[in-house]
Formats: sequence, structure tokens, C-alpha cells
Amino acid sequence: MTRLELLQVLVGQARENGFAFKRWYVSWLGRQWVSGQEAIETLASERRYFALLFSHEFAQNFWKAGELITFQVPTQTFSRAMPDGTVKVVTRKAYTRRSAREDVWRYHLREMAASDEPLRYIRRFVRIAEDLDEGES
Repeated sequence: MTRLELLQVLVGQARENGFAFKRWYVSWLGRQWVSGQEAIETLASERRYFALLFSHEFAQNFWKAGELITFQVPTQTFSRAMPDGTVKVVTRKAYTRRSAREDVWRYHLREMAASDEPLRYIRRFVRIAEDLDEGES
């Protein structure tokens, strides 16, 4: 999935939850509105998508308060000291998690800011047909 396609899905999901993308685009970026597609292309091409991702208005609508959300927790590998003194490498498989918190958007903004790749972090919360196909294989 390209950056442009991901941004289209993210904006679409936030708009379904009440995000006024046109108003945000004009007020925050100070650009003339031509079309939704051109606005998303501008965000993707000029790397202005960080303004969108870290916008409180976008985050509040993308992660609705109190809504049950489903996301994928990636595979994790770490070392653990065993009772006999040996060190064992533990690998946890990826799994689907559900969450419902009132301030879920603040939590995710904090986590996204701490991550090396914010787009990769938010990508976990987008459920599309592509993911379902990979999971069935």
C-alpha cells in the first residue's frame, strides 16, 4: 500500500467519524481547496501528512472516544531470564487486540509520536481487504 493510498483510507475513516477534512485543510495548511484527491496528493507529496497525523481534530475523529477499536499488535521478540539462570529468547506471535477508552486518541498520539514511523504505527488500525487476504493464507 502506497503512502497516498494509506492517506486516502485514513482520511476516509476519519471523515466517516465526523472529521471535516476540507475545513481542516484550508485552516491548517492555508491552501486553496480544489478537491479531496488533490488535497491528499499534496499531503503525500510534500510530506505534510505529519500535520494531519498529529492534529488533535483528526486524532479525535480517527480514534473515537469510547468506541471499540480493533488493531493488530505486531510480533515481538525479547530475552527473558529463566529460573535456572539461562536466558531464553521469547517470540510472541502477532495478534488482534480490542480497546475502548475515553481518551484513546491522546494515548495513540503519544504512542505515534514516540514511534520511529508514525504512518506504520497508524497503519495497524486500518482494516482493509488486503489484510484479510494475508491472514487467511
